Parts: sequence; C-alpha cells; structure tokens
Amino acid sequence: MKRKFLSMGVLEQTKTRKVFFGADNDALVRIIIINILVTAILFFIRSIYQLSDIDLSRFQSDIAGWFILPAGAATLITRPWTLFTFMFSHTDIWSLIANMLWLWAFGFIIQSLFGGRKLAPLYIYGGLAGAIVYILCSNFIPSLASHASTMTLSGANASVMAIAVAATVAAPGYRIFPMLNGGIPLWVLTVIYAVISFAGTSFSNPAAYGSALAGAAMGFLFVNRLNKGYDPGRWMTWLYDWFFDLFNPDKTFNPDSARRRIFYDAHGKPPYKKKPNLNQERVDEILDKINKTGYHSLSHDEKDILHRASEEDL
Repeated sequence: MKRKFLSMGVLEQTKTRKVFFGADNDALVRIIIINILVTAILFFIRSIYQLSDIDLSRFQSDIAGWFILPAGAATLITRPWTLFTFMFSHTDIWSLIANMLWLWAFGFIIQSLFGGRKLAPLYIYGGLAGAIVYILCSNFIPSLASHASTMTLSGANASVMAIAVAATVAAPGYRIFPMLNGGIPLWVLTVIYAVISFAGTSFSNPAAYGSALAGAAMGFLFVNRLNKGYDPGRWMTWLYDWFFDLFNPDKTFNPDSARRRIFYDAHGKPPYKKKPNLNQERVDEILDKINKTGYHSLSHDEKDILHRASEEDL
C-alpha cells in the first residue's frame, strides 16, 4: 500500500501533456459517456412529449419507466434489466452533472491506483448493491411498503458512492490541491460529497438513503477483497474481453503465454543496474500503462523513470 501512496505523489508531481481523462481504453470516459448518452436520449424523447402537448405522466410510464428501477416486485419482474439501466439513467440534468463531476474526481484516483479494468466492475457492483437494498427497504419497511408500487430509483448515486469510498479506503493519505498548505486529505472530500449527496436526496424517497449506504459498503468491500488478493470484477472483465474479441479479427490467441511467464518473467534483483533514457514520450507511455492496468503492473525500471521524472520536473 505504501507504494500506491507513493505513486499518487509521483502522478501529482509529474508534468505531462498526456491527460488520463480521454486516453485510449479509458473506462472512466466510457462510463461518463454512457451516462450522458442515455440521459440525453431520455431528455430528447421527453422534449418531444412536451412539444406534442402530451401529458408528461405518459412519458414516465411509456419511456422512463423502462429505464429506471421500480421498487414494486410485480413491475420489477417484468423489467429485470432496470437493475442495470437505472444506474446510467438520470431524470434530472443537475443530478447528472453532479454525479459525473464526482465520478470523474474519485474515478480518476481508482483508475490510477488499480487501472481502468477495476473501475467498471466497481461501478456496476455499487449500483447493484444500491438497487437490492433499495428494493428491500421499499418492500419490507412498514412505512414504505404501502407506497412501494409507485417508488422508483434512478441515477448513479450508489455507484459513485461506492467509487468514492473505495478511493478513500485505497488511498487515505492521498491529498488534493497539494499547493494549498500541503493539500486537502481525500477523506475530507469524501465527507463533503456524502453530505451533499444525502442532502440532495428527496425526503419523498427515503429508501434512496439505504441505496447510497449500500453503495458505500460495496466500495469498502471491493477494496478489501482486492487487498486480500481476490479480484471481484475478474469475471466481468473476462466476459467483456471475450465478447468483444469475437468481433476483433486481429485478436489472436497466444499459446506460449505460460511458457513466457515461466521462463522469461524473472523475479528478484536484476544482474545489473540500468538507467533508461528519460524523455516525455516514455513518461507518457508509462502513465498510459498505469491508466490501463494500475501502478502495480509497472516494472522496476518504469517506476524508476517516474521517480526521476518527478525529481527533474519533466
């Protein structure tokens, strides 16, 4: 874990024109784009209803109801996919903007520490945990059960909460805005986000509080499992790779991967010490690698380059 904290400091100090946000295979960008596209489609259809002078309650039942999560079991059984689609669907433009800003802030840290292949599973796990707890609260809390058939949940709140807590647990020593008196601890930003998130939750939908707490618990559990050597999202990334490889004619199977790992992946100290050339292009390549697979995937030489880049203010 100490190396992870050190990597964050190196990333903060290293000057580079290469920006993580927008890099190839950037899971953070993809998640944000999906949220924006789904919400934009919903708002476009809603505007058609308004221009056509159709009652907006029709839009809720005809269109939005097929994307957002219903609390009523009878409706949920007929729309099981909403367990997934609700976490990408926003019915309010301001909640979309807020969630995406917070997602970028905390998702950047997760992607830097663990790589983009951990961010998407964490987002989905957080949303699913929030959905399950929301349904349970709506149907089994007596004061809410009578209204369960009319209650719905939408937005990325639970998923973003999971990512925020995961980032804080993974790098509690990380500081933002280091130029301000040494920086602001990440946990302070997380507390601010939690307060704003809970304050913005409608009192007419109290089960949403349970959803956010479930997302937070999932974020903690996800990092806890990673630290113990188990990857909860491995099956998701495998399924994702397998599906898209079906449509990739350039993808070839590498039969000698085991042989390469056994005979060529040497461990321990190298027989000599070398210092790779330090240039901006090389630093950019290393930052791209961190973005995709996390800091832990770097070789000793690559870590050394980052240290030297930060010291020389490249």
